[in-house]
Amino acid sequence: MTSIDMVKTHAEQTGALAGERILGSINTGKPGPTVVFFGGIHGNEPAGVEALSEVFRTLQEEGITLDRGSLIGIRGNLPALIRKERFLDHDLNRIWSRRRLESVLAKPEEERSCEEKELVLIYGWIQELLKTHSPPFYFIDLHTTSSKTKPFITINDSIINRFFSREFPVPVILGIEEYLEGPLLSYINELGYVALGFESGTHQDPAAVRNAVDFIWLTLCYTELLSAHPGKQENFERLDRAAESDHDFYEVFYRHELSETHTFKMKDGFESFQPLPKGTVLGSDEGGPIEMQKKGILFMPLYQKQGEEGFFLIRKTPAWALKLSAKLRKWKIHETLIRLPGVSWADKEHNALIVNLNVARFMNRPIFHLLGYRSRQRDQTHLIISNREHKARNEDYRNTFWFSED
Repeated sequence: MTSIDMVKTHAEQTGALAGERILGSINTGKPGPTVVFFGGIHGNEPAGVEALSEVFRTLQEEGITLDRGSLIGIRGNLPALIRKERFLDHDLNRIWSRRRLESVLAKPEEERSCEEKELVLIYGWIQELLKTHSPPFYFIDLHTTSSKTKPFITINDSIINRFFSREFPVPVILGIEEYLEGPLLSYINELGYVALGFESGTHQDPAAVRNAVDFIWLTLCYTELLSAHPGKQENFERLDRAAESDHDFYEVFYRHELSETHTFKMKDGFESFQPLPKGTVLGSDEGGPIEMQKKGILFMPLYQKQGEEGFFLIRKTPAWALKLSAKLRKWKIHETLIRLPGVSWADKEHNALIVNLNVARFMNRPIFHLLGYRSRQRDQTHLIISNREHKARNEDYRNTFWFSED
């Protein structure tokens, strides 16, 4: 028998959301995948929490039983959800780097900030989950944006993430990890598991909840927790319409970084996936107007007070590049980079490489991307590049319907 253990929430206090960490938990007791959803990692993004609550409620009220495996829904930043703010002290989705995590874990509990305390609790929960549940593991982080957008997926660029993401009828954004420090999903990807973010729409738009609900149901089907779901086709078609039938892959090529004391203000009227010509004035800060330095597709313009990025720019990734990249990674061409002049290990664990651009002049970011590497500028002449493929647990997913050796 499938057991559904719904955890009751606390009473609402002063009209604000309050509740336990676990939104819902289903363990069938049968071997199968473990699927984890996070909602509310940012406290001003309640749509993911609402969507998960709706799905768990439907499972219970309609007596829908999963065929195998486990499903768990998690609230992220509880104090920020109560305050309806993105974060209180630190962005909880920017402090999951290995160095920051080690630093926080070493601190006495009383010296940790609000989000650092949340980090430690979620980290401990993940570690326990990996010990007590079985692979394949799927981690999904539900978000919304401050600007108008169609729904989309963001992933760290590994083949298992690509293969799983392409099942959904929404655009997929590659390479955002190259521009962000310490997202939760980057930490999980470093453990080798499928991990993707789903942005369902604008923060307070009811359609964002609907999109997230459709995405959750499709995830239950694509992970094979559910072998049959009568609403699957409707979920797919509705999400496809919301995404305007855009199933393309895109890649981030620019991030407009903001300081903690920024005065950046985005001009009204912009939205994600809006193509713009060079010279378009996007906003302003203390230095004056901010213009597009080259043409591109606008992505996640900032229309809220809290945030680390004013906007991103993206471009479409050709299908041939995706296929070539998959072939090169299958052949493990990336493992030969260490033999090239100007390339050396960045750490003793062999997690990253240093590229001396004065020596390896022929190397550039598009080549790294084809081979599965993402880079960060260390200084004027050196890049730090890291690869998700050597840690990806492909064997865990090889027997899934969506995994492909082609």
